[in-house]
Amino acid sequence: MSLEFKYYKINDIGEVVSGGTPSTSKNEYWYGDIGWITPKDLSSYDDIYISRGERNISSEGLNNSSAKLVPKNTVLMTSRAPIGYIAIANNELSTNQGFKSLICNEKICHYKYFYYWLKLNIKYIINNSNGSTFKEISGGTFKNLELSLPSLNEQKAISSVLWTIDEKISVLKRINKNLEEQIETIYNSFFVYYDDFSKEELEECEIGLIPKDWELMSLGEVTTKIKEKVGSDDYKVFSAVNTGNLILSEEYFDKQVYSKNIEKYIVVKQKEFAYNPARINIGSIGRNDFNYDGCVSPVYVAFKVEEGYENFMNMYIKSNRFNQWVVTLSSGSVRQTLNYADFSIIKIAYPPKDLVNKFNKVYDNYYEVINYNNSVISNLENIRDTLLPKLMSGEIDVSKINCDLE
Repeated sequence: MSLEFKYYKINDIGEVVSGGTPSTSKNEYWYGDIGWITPKDLSSYDDIYISRGERNISSEGLNNSSAKLVPKNTVLMTSRAPIGYIAIANNELSTNQGFKSLICNEKICHYKYFYYWLKLNIKYIINNSNGSTFKEISGGTFKNLELSLPSLNEQKAISSVLWTIDEKISVLKRINKNLEEQIETIYNSFFVYYDDFSKEELEECEIGLIPKDWELMSLGEVTTKIKEKVGSDDYKVFSAVNTGNLILSEEYFDKQVYSKNIEKYIVVKQKEFAYNPARINIGSIGRNDFNYDGCVSPVYVAFKVEEGYENFMNMYIKSNRFNQWVVTLSSGSVRQTLNYADFSIIKIAYPPKDLVNKFNKVYDNYYEVINYNNSVISNLENIRDTLLPKLMSGEIDVSKINCDLE
């Protein structure tokens, strides 16, 4: 299929909206029922559609700011840090000024097609943004970006193929999120609320009630600090991010943020843990869940736990109890860091091995499904990302694509 294109500027295919922020000093501008989205909301969101952020504004707040109520199916793009995140409004909402959003003229450009056009061209757009210290996509830059559009029917056909793939991805992500929430519920039942124990089987200690046959330990007693260095070996470099995970640094950051020489980096083997002492207070701690060993910066703290307790510890470091300890112990320092000596002070109710093994069976069964779903998601994302430029250029005839993903 040879697509015929017409050329436009973004300003010609809809209304560009920048957003705004009401005065933070007036309570009547906040706590309303209008969804108000910030770049932070979008950067932590893992779906195409978004309906609300962490905060709402009132109609008074909307009227007393440059924020505008945008309709459902408006395409939202963050134009300030974190820059380049894209989503579609699932209902009427407003944004702060960190966005350049487009209300598409549906006679010219279908909103789903424009969403995928942004996805395809986002790196180019970011590279042409302004600012030496902080990148920002200005309204003038965004409005004057040129794009070529096929006919409206062809736009709908192309976006329909990509949308079918993304909907399948979204379903699998929601299934995984539900499974993770179930695991958290089971963990809390076993190790936080002690649902299998009667009141008579609990005793008071300095962290509250715990089962009588459990030990009150410190993390220094149940973890071992890792000191092994990379040396001349070759390892992938991990970074701890605020989602509570260790991720591959080279895939997460646009540029290399780690040293060229990693000889002094700390080896983190499978199921071992690491955290950034200066960022643990925002959740930068995680476990190596890859199927290979890696390493982290020497400014990190890495540790391991007793064999069989890896899943228990992985859930514990994501718990409110652990976060409360981190906030308390790091808040007194100038830079709010948490070194291993302070980390070791944290008290924990340490369960017996038989209960941990029981939890491991449940945990492993759930994660077998989650990991399978993640592999399917990865394959679908690769298919989508391969099809995206070829469909939008006309290299692949959309009529020859089979979208049956069952």
